[in-house]
Amino acid sequence: MAQRLEFFFDYGSPYSYFADTQLPGLIERTGCEVAYRPMLLGGVFKSVGSHSPAAEPVEAKRRHFAVELRRSVAHYGVPFESPPGWPINTLQIMRTAHAAQREGVFDAFHQAVYTAFWASGKAIGDLRVFASILREAGLPAEALLAASLEPDVKTELRDTTEEAVERGAFGAPTFFLDEEMFFGADRIPYIEKILT
Repeated sequence: MAQRLEFFFDYGSPYSYFADTQLPGLIERTGCEVAYRPMLLGGVFKSVGSHSPAAEPVEAKRRHFAVELRRSVAHYGVPFESPPGWPINTLQIMRTAHAAQREGVFDAFHQAVYTAFWASGKAIGDLRVFASILREAGLPAEALLAASLEPDVKTELRDTTEEAVERGAFGAPTFFLDEEMFFGADRIPYIEKILT
């Protein structure tokens, strides 16, 4: 039986994007099964008393984050375009991710959102832009956006976020292999070593 790797992420996290680009290779090499767990990173930060790296109060640390981001882009060799207005409030996007999972269109949704936001730098925080991206991907944008406002979908996102925090998450991406937690895109090699 394939081992199950849980991937807790938020589309607003560039390191979640980097991690996501590495998962197909990990799956191919190890045969693991990845469970995609959309959570609200802002909710995690609020729960644990943290903040976005973009809001880091230590100026030197904030500047270094930008350096590390450039290094990561070069290391992973993936398309990257910093989106306007980042960091953004991803609440609507993450709710819609849960709606897409329920509707059985998550794979197409996931690819469309990551490509638009981090590979193309589109302003997906703008609801009109977000809906346009979904339509261009052949997804039922209006139906997904409507579903994202349903109480049970809102509850599902909140529950997933709370679960991540209860299990020890403090940022994104966070992985769980059984109950062992790994934080950050750069921990994927550690995960792979365990899986092989």
